[in-house]
Amino acid sequence: MNEAIAPRTRIKICGLTREQDVDAAVAAGVDAVGFVLYPKSPRHVTAARAAELARRLPPLVTPVLLFVNANATEIEAACAGVAPAIVQFHGDESPADCLAAAQRARCPFWRAARLPLDPAQGSGLLEFASRYRAAQALLLDAQVDGYGGGGKTFDWSLLPPNVPAHLVLSGGLTPANVSAGLAALRGRGHSLAVDVSSGVEADGPDGKPIKGIKDADKIMRFVAAVHAADALFAGIKPS
Repeated sequence: MNEAIAPRTRIKICGLTREQDVDAAVAAGVDAVGFVLYPKSPRHVTAARAAELARRLPPLVTPVLLFVNANATEIEAACAGVAPAIVQFHGDESPADCLAAAQRARCPFWRAARLPLDPAQGSGLLEFASRYRAAQALLLDAQVDGYGGGGKTFDWSLLPPNVPAHLVLSGGLTPANVSAGLAALRGRGHSLAVDVSSGVEADGPDGKPIKGIKDADKIMRFVAAVHAADALFAGIKPS
């Protein structure tokens, strides 16, 4: 009997806008779902809509509210309607901005690091982690124009071998490449989670993802790929 225990990679599906997609994520067994409260995003939902969707979540599935350069009053109001929640800062927020807003909203927070880092964000991920040490986790995304990863990956091999933070890998993940991402980053932080949005969206007539519309089968395949990667890492043979 193989008694090895697979490492537990937490999974977040982000950019949800519809009831059926929230239900599909929950049915697949994810740990968290994300709602984008950034008006310029094609996946944007209002705070009221996020609260409505979050009411479908069972216990132990955590709602995450994504903000870009929002003010503390707006964040506090949104968190009041979606409790308990995690706040994800994805703009130009300073460590002081993040901490003040999160304390006011009484929510833990994640800080997105868009890689490779802008000089304004620090000279490297270790410095960034030190500056944002109050964050519950660092979300690693790709550096593109605007805010968000735009469905793009970054060079995973360039990350430092030891980052003193819980890490959430994001940016261009799909059911096909998430296992490679986990293999590249496993052990580089206190723990490792994954965050996917465009990689589980439905395909439009042009073959491109329809932003904000998820595909239940892709969500199931993504979750299955993460579980398979965890089992492989632990040396557990499929039953």
